[in-house]
Amino acid sequence: MRAAVCRTFGQPLTIEELHISDPGHGEVKVKLTACAICHSDITLATGGWGGDLPAVYGHEAAGIVVSVGPGVIGLQSGDHVVVTLIRSCGHCHFCTQAIETQCDNNFNLDQQSPLSDKKGQTIVQGLNSGAFAEQVVVEQSQVCAIPHDIPLDVACILACGVLTGFGAVTNTVTIKPASTVAIVGCGGVGINSIQGAVHSGAARIIALDLLDEKLTLAHQFGATHSVNSGRPNCVEQVLALTDGRGVDYVFVTVGVKAAIEQSLSLLAKSGTAVIVGMPASGVLAEFDPAALAANGQSLIGSKMGSASVKRDIPKLAALYQSGDLRLDELISKRYVLDEINEAIASVKRGEALRNVVIF
Repeated sequence: MRAAVCRTFGQPLTIEELHISDPGHGEVKVKLTACAICHSDITLATGGWGGDLPAVYGHEAAGIVVSVGPGVIGLQSGDHVVVTLIRSCGHCHFCTQAIETQCDNNFNLDQQSPLSDKKGQTIVQGLNSGAFAEQVVVEQSQVCAIPHDIPLDVACILACGVLTGFGAVTNTVTIKPASTVAIVGCGGVGINSIQGAVHSGAARIIALDLLDEKLTLAHQFGATHSVNSGRPNCVEQVLALTDGRGVDYVFVTVGVKAAIEQSLSLLAKSGTAVIVGMPASGVLAEFDPAALAANGQSLIGSKMGSASVKRDIPKLAALYQSGDLRLDELISKRYVLDEINEAIASVKRGEALRNVVIF
């Protein structure tokens, strides 16, 4: 099996031949068709969240089930599936409350990676998936079957970018009809937050980004207004669009300290700021807690769109099939595995909504 391996933080990925184990109890082996590039992979590969090396990253994938281990329910060889990083046991304190992204159980794959090199050295399965590879072995809860008529290179972006952005708006909070919403950052996650806001019936959707071309794209996906967040008066522009009150909800989809801090100044009284993008470890933001309390505002986090894999992937797939969720337009470019460093560099430069590696 060929896979892209990070040997040193910050260095280009190398393509190597690796061994992958057979699926154990409750595990599934999937032959991947496609894996999208997510900023989380880049943050990990460059040391932003620590971690061990060598490792295979990649977690936004889709493919075809090759085999299943004992105890697997509802999946079989030949199924077309989306592969996510979300492992959930279904019976811990959080899973029983449908908060699967916070599952605190331990799995066999947490203890022993399914990946090893030619010498038998263990290779870390990055982000629970290791999907910059031709095959993965993952826990069954990470996998969701989808209709065969959905192209797998399109379906892969459901695994994180769509799940996270759309879910932050539709799961983490409950947007009241006719609300005003600001989306900070119009990359792959932000664009899907815009789609989530459209789906939720927001009356006014204000997109903010440093790049005007991203703002143009935001309008194509449903933003009603846009503001370049690099301009000195961007906060005043947002307030002017809301009759001076500020927005009811702001979703920060980029892991940038300045964007997180600025988000609170966009909020109306009783408004809610949702932190979706994750900065590197150790990045601290400052805010005035007295003002937050006095204004009755909320500041909350959203991990993976507060998603349930078995609930949300089928829902999103159905929205795509009905034409109510745009996925094809999110793919900026397709690359083969040997071009993965070029694909990552393009994402770093801010050129792409989603670049997809095709196997």
